[in-house]
Amino acid sequence: NFPFLLGIESPLPLVNGVFLYLYVGSLTEQLPEKRGILFLHFIPVVVMYFYLISFFILPAEQKIQVYMDHGAGYEIFEEVKIMLIICSGIFYVGWSALLLRKHRKNIQDQFSDLEKITLQWLRMITLSLGGIWFIVIFLRNDLLIYVGVVIFIFLIGFFGARQKAIFTHGESNPSDTEQKEKYQKSGLTDELSESLHQKLMRLMQEEALYKKSDISIGELAERLGIHPNYLSQIINEREGKNFYEFVNTFRIEEFKRLIAIPKNQQLTLLSIAFDCGFNSKSSFNRFFKKATGQTPSEYFEALVQKHSSIDTSC
Repeated sequence: NFPFLLGIESPLPLVNGVFLYLYVGSLTEQLPEKRGILFLHFIPVVVMYFYLISFFILPAEQKIQVYMDHGAGYEIFEEVKIMLIICSGIFYVGWSALLLRKHRKNIQDQFSDLEKITLQWLRMITLSLGGIWFIVIFLRNDLLIYVGVVIFIFLIGFFGARQKAIFTHGESNPSDTEQKEKYQKSGLTDELSESLHQKLMRLMQEEALYKKSDISIGELAERLGIHPNYLSQIINEREGKNFYEFVNTFRIEEFKRLIAIPKNQQLTLLSIAFDCGFNSKSSFNRFFKKATGQTPSEYFEALVQKHSSIDTSC
């Protein structure tokens, strides 16, 4: 019915993966500083449209006939297009997944509570688009592809309306290798690092800043009067931990101190954990098990048994 539109859709699958990468990279602040080079990702689709100019200028009857003949005269173009689409899907979905993995590691150097910094939305988009590419590459069933795309669009509409902001702080943290090189050039001397580390420990112990559930490295660095990068370097080098581990270690130690007080044992473990700065049951249980090798309940039961045996022996 609208032959002038024929062919316009053909190269479009090549931009799906590109836009996924741009979206993930933008939200996690991992796009290159020179934004102009991003246009290079669109070269394949632009080249394809240039190639199709000869098709676009054909009379309507000939264009319809080409489609009815399953692309007669454009067989090589179709083969190249399919190969490019497959490569593009695998490459950009994989690249986006790597960006998410890297960002998950980076935010642990910036925040003490990760519950609100959700990446589920981006993971859902990446996995869903990966599922569509799986159908395109391996099943090649048009009906399944169309159904998958429709479901994908509904998921974007539903979860997109519910999506909370992804909190970031300044620039995205560099990789481990880049970080070490940056630290070597930071100008933070051993003497100054040691002095700031002692000041940091006093501040954490005396003012119990770890009890603030949403404390960030930027806020703590401001209290110390230093740049967040310096504070991150001090914690990494002096404590051998990222910021998330550093703050939550204080919370675990405070929890263990409070739960050892008999009158506190009438309270729930979760209420004590919240008093120590944890913001959710899942994050508390997960980090406690990682730090102690026991669940909070197992630790509490062992503590009660230990006190009971002491009372009995007395």
